[in-house]
Amino acid sequence: MTHRPWERAGTWLLRALTYAMAAGVVYVLGEIVVRGLPVIDLEFLTAAPREGGLAGGIFPAIVGTLWLVVGTALVSLPLGMGAAIYFSEYARDSRWSRWLRTGVITLAGIPSIVFGLFGLGLFVIFLGFGASVLAGSLTLAFMILPVIIVASEEALRTVPQAYREASLALGATRWQTIRHAVLPYALPGMLTGSILGIGRAAGETAPILFTVAAFYLPDLPSSVFDQVMALPYHLFILATQHPDPAARPMQYGTALVLVALVLGVNAVAIVARARFRRRYRS
Repeated sequence: MTHRPWERAGTWLLRALTYAMAAGVVYVLGEIVVRGLPVIDLEFLTAAPREGGLAGGIFPAIVGTLWLVVGTALVSLPLGMGAAIYFSEYARDSRWSRWLRTGVITLAGIPSIVFGLFGLGLFVIFLGFGASVLAGSLTLAFMILPVIIVASEEALRTVPQAYREASLALGATRWQTIRHAVLPYALPGMLTGSILGIGRAAGETAPILFTVAAFYLPDLPSSVFDQVMALPYHLFILATQHPDPAARPMQYGTALVLVALVLGVNAVAIVARARFRRRYRS
């Protein structure tokens, strides 16, 4: 009985903090929507920028961002999910595997600008890819690999061990057990964490600053070795090189499109998770 007032006070404190965070998010999103929505029209979404980004549209930046998102997904999903399957299903509890897990967790906390310098040194200069979609996608993929590995491994661990033991007892091989008895139930969680990581990559500026982003490039890319414009970098340029009030409508419009793109990627994760859950629970 003596703990109830403290429990009640703690509950109200946590509730107040939650409401405060939600109010902050709503305010920021509301500000972006109110100021950015009047700017968005057909020309803004389909035209190239003019006058240093103060006029025209952001179509090349949208296309460049989509190229980077697709390239990042194609590289990071197989590598991240494969590494998670190895850690969860094949790796023994040895010093080597513990070191690898520690390295993955450490990489998750490294600032994104460090990955940008890593991509510049390895992909742009050493491997000779130059500032290109390939170099930018590889840099972003390496940046979100720790997130995908950790999320996928946690999803694999939620599958009961009895499923594996029953499959192996019926004569299935290790890979058949993983494919038919483990992955179908872990895949919703694996996809959710992976796509959320890709959504984070879509909004990053520092990793693409040295590897792919161009200040002004109205031509659309024709191969993975082309340099492109990107929404995060375009927004960075508008905010830092054009601080005058005349540029603010374009800044908020670009920010709204970028937020919509990231929310769209997150929505894909939610829909994929729900679909896989319905498929394997029925």
